[in-house]
Amino acid sequence: MTGHGPGSTERGRESDGAHQVSETAPAVGVANRPSLVDGAESALRNWLAPGRYRQGDRLPPEHEVAAMLGVSRGTLRSALQRLERSGEIVRRQGSGTFVGRMGFPTAFGERLERLEPYSSVARRRGLTLVAVDLEIEQRVVDQEAGEALGLAAGVETTTITRTLMTGGSAVATMYDVVHPDVQLPEPAQLRAALLEGQMVLDVLIAVGVPITFARTRVMPALVSGRERAGKRLGIQGTTACLELEELIFASREVRVAYSRDLFAPGGIDVMVMRSLDSPRPARIAGPPSGSRAGEGERTRRPRRTADP
Repeated sequence: MTGHGPGSTERGRESDGAHQVSETAPAVGVANRPSLVDGAESALRNWLAPGRYRQGDRLPPEHEVAAMLGVSRGTLRSALQRLERSGEIVRRQGSGTFVGRMGFPTAFGERLERLEPYSSVARRRGLTLVAVDLEIEQRVVDQEAGEALGLAAGVETTTITRTLMTGGSAVATMYDVVHPDVQLPEPAQLRAALLEGQMVLDVLIAVGVPITFARTRVMPALVSGRERAGKRLGIQGTTACLELEELIFASREVRVAYSRDLFAPGGIDVMVMRSLDSPRPARIAGPPSGSRAGEGERTRRPRRTADP
């Protein structure tokens, strides 16, 4: 696309001969009308947002995506440039276009696909977390945690238990086991961080452990007020709670921490987002999919016939 002098309206033609709607100046008498590039950008972002793709996944070739949208490849490339600048896609010469940073607005109690410490979610919501009943011990790992972390029986690990509070109410009891290969802060520093409401994930990040992902299992649990956890959560009688069992990885194979968190009723709401596996973004221009009118914004004009 070539530049023009000040005050001129940017115009151009694409390779197929169709007019391209201006990205920078609205057409006369069509104020605030979105351009085809705007529409393509929005359609692409909506296509990626529901989670049909993961970061690093390769997208279909440009000519296929352009046909899906009903726009020319020039229009598509302009839209892709915008997504590339925002980091939502990555284009590699000779390799293709890949999903980049996914812009999911996640929050505690809403979505779990983003690995984020509960402490940072609480800050975003204006909540203050503190821990009580904190115990930090070096002890032989139990069978369940040992198997999850790939440890042999009899290995000693750092084990942390506590009750998480906010607004004077208990919201969860937490049990964490850290792999013995991880170098944790000095005991006093670790205790202070946890009492202030930091999570073990916060601590791991702070000491430079290269966290990559976590595998979380969500389970229902019946808890009685007579149990230790029930007493700490202030449960009366027997109540259904939610338990999250999580294994944190520093690479595909390196396991660094295991946790079991039991949330009181109302302490957390888990939402799993599901969407149809649609391979196509919404079409924004051109003939319906499957039409023989061609790529881009080209359409056939009806043929004039002479009056009888």
